[in-house]
Amino acid sequence: MTSPDQALPRIVSEAEWQRARAPLLAKEKELTRARDALAAERRRLPMVRVEKDYVFASPAGDVHLLELFAGRRQLLLYHFMFAPGVHGWPSAGCPGCSMFVDSIGQFTPLHLQARDVSLALVSRAPLVNIEAYRERMCWPHRWVSSEGNTFNADYGLTTPDGEGHGLSVFLRNGDEIFRTYFTSARGTEVLGNVWGFLEATPFGRQESWEDSPRGWPQTPPYQWWRRHDEYGKG
Repeated sequence: MTSPDQALPRIVSEAEWQRARAPLLAKEKELTRARDALAAERRRLPMVRVEKDYVFASPAGDVHLLELFAGRRQLLLYHFMFAPGVHGWPSAGCPGCSMFVDSIGQFTPLHLQARDVSLALVSRAPLVNIEAYRERMCWPHRWVSSEGNTFNADYGLTTPDGEGHGLSVFLRNGDEIFRTYFTSARGTEVLGNVWGFLEATPFGRQESWEDSPRGWPQTPPYQWWRRHDEYGKG
């Protein structure tokens, strides 16, 4: 059995640590450039028109998918595993999905909104179950129920084998809605923070250094950043 001391890294001098760190730092920078290139490719994905008019249950009454955009052009919709039945969690949401939502900062949606992005959650659970669990978890995020429609099944999140999780990204052009991206499993591990979410959207961070198609909205980096209580103050 390994002792705690045997599990520790080697102890070295500052100089030796710097020599060991240098090649690792070079690999990290290479990985960052590779992620940037992958995000640029993601922004060039084709998109699929959403043909159905999906209606969800919410605390404010029925809402259409279009309304989840809240007037913005992009929508991040997290498919949260919370459903009735043998393969679901009837009274509490999936632990893994719960950990994911815990990782979303309380004020992350404000920074996303500054880049024309809305965020919401969707589950098959009845709305009363969702609201009770959301209150227990102290989450402020918008969360709707797809219990009354075929949304989960249409997008492959509900199958005979059970529920799945993931993130769908939608783009609005007027009243037309398009699905631009989807990721699940370990693909969601890099999400939860502002930058990870933005890089999953069709417009990306919308900063001038990014490799984006011509005509994509872009502004200089840093200049759009605000303290979360300063958005909308000029």
